[in-house]
Parts: sequence; structure tokens; C-alpha cells
Amino acid sequence: MGVSNNITAFLNFIAFLASIPIIAAGIWLAQNPDNECIRNFRWPLVILGILILLVSLAGFVGAYWNKQGLLALYLVSMALLIALLLILLIFAFVVTRPDGTYHVPGTAYDESRLDGFSSWLRNHITTSGSWAKIRSCLAESDVCIKLAQQYITADQFFSSHLSPLQSGCCKPPTVCGYSYVNPITWQNPANPTADPDCYMWSNDQNQLCYNCNACKAGLLGNVRKEWRKANIILIVAVVVLICVYVIACSAFKNAQTEHLFNRYKQGWV
Repeated sequence: MGVSNNITAFLNFIAFLASIPIIAAGIWLAQNPDNECIRNFRWPLVILGILILLVSLAGFVGAYWNKQGLLALYLVSMALLIALLLILLIFAFVVTRPDGTYHVPGTAYDESRLDGFSSWLRNHITTSGSWAKIRSCLAESDVCIKLAQQYITADQFFSSHLSPLQSGCCKPPTVCGYSYVNPITWQNPANPTADPDCYMWSNDQNQLCYNCNACKAGLLGNVRKEWRKANIILIVAVVVLICVYVIACSAFKNAQTEHLFNRYKQGWV
């Protein structure tokens, strides 16, 4: 195996390693309670990471055993996958840029406004058809039940760092003025006309605020927060893959030149 092929094989091993955090980020996103209820958001990143892993392995095999056709296929496929990853990364940045969260005075947690998030997220997640399934999924989860197990007193609850999903779905909006009983039981709203969500609140554990706009906003807040974290991993992975790909292209050209030169020499022997 020539020097150029050695370099290409090593670079594909690096690309193989770079695919692992992409898959890990996708699995982490898919296992979060909110993404478990949003079917379309669960697996695209995992699938893309697996494809990069498989293409990297194909490139490694092609370089190690000097399969020029397999190497050419690797270069074309990896270019397409890097382009898809870049598109996904840019798209995720654009749709998660608007932030609808705001701080609630006297508490450690934030609340969210639905109109503060991108229209794409609102249209694809919180429309009536989509929300009916998401709402049922959230009601069956333990997202809110855990709060009742973790916090007992009002001081403990108001000093807790709730996730946007918990803040929006598991309690009524603060502006309604409900009195705290426990994290998922609230009574006697002092200002029930302050927000339409005030009338949506129910102490029934299957209802809570799952029909509220605040819950929809909380879900979007969770999605935004998690994808922003995943984007950091994706940026590093994209930079590594692009660098590997550029060097691999150069090594492939050198291997082709070396192959032609060897054939030329053999012709004169």
C-alpha cells in the first residue's frame, strides 16, 4: 500500500471517529422526553451519523486494499453527507435562533411565550393535528410527576431550575396568580383573566397545562435548548470531516498519479 493510501486510510479512521459523537448527539436528543414525543425530530441525526460511519469504513477499506473504485465512491458519498450535515446545521441554527423565554421575578426558572419562537417550529410542532399526539405523549410521560417527587415546599419549588417543558406544562402561568399546593396542584387564581391559559389549567394530572400555549412554548424552549447544545458537537464534527475530506481528496489524487507513474515505468521495463 502506497504512502497516499496509508494517509487516506488514516484519515478515514479519523472520519469514523468523528461520526461517533454525531450518533451520540442524535441518540441523546432522541432520548429526551420532549423529543420522544416529536417523532420527526428523533432519528435524522442518528441516521446521518451512521451513514458517515459506514462511508468512512468503505473509504478505509478502499484505501487499505487499494480499491480505487471504492475510494472514488467514498469521496462522492462523503461530499454529499458533509453537504447534508452542513444544511442540517445551518437549518438548526436558523430555526432555533429566536428565543421566547423570559425570566419570572422571584423564581429561579423561566417561562416562555409561544410567539417568541420561530414560525417553522410553531407550524411543525404546535399545530392542532401535531399537538394532539404530542399532548397525549406528554401526559403519559413522567415529566411532571417527577416534580411532585422532587419538591415539597413552595420555597423549594420556586428556587428550582425547571426546564422550559416543566415550567410550561406542569404548572399554570405565574401571571394567573395561582396559589401553590404542590408542584402539580394549584388553587385560587388571583388574576384568572390575565392570560387565556389561566382557564386551561387543571389539577387533573392527565390535563395540567398540556392544552396551554405555555406548554407548547415550553416544548419549543426545550427543543431549542437541546439543539443548541447538539449544534456545538455538530460544528466540531463538520470542521473535522471537512479537513479530513480535503486532505483525502489530495491523497487520492496523489495515489492516482503514483499509480499512473508506476504503470508508465512498467511500460518501459
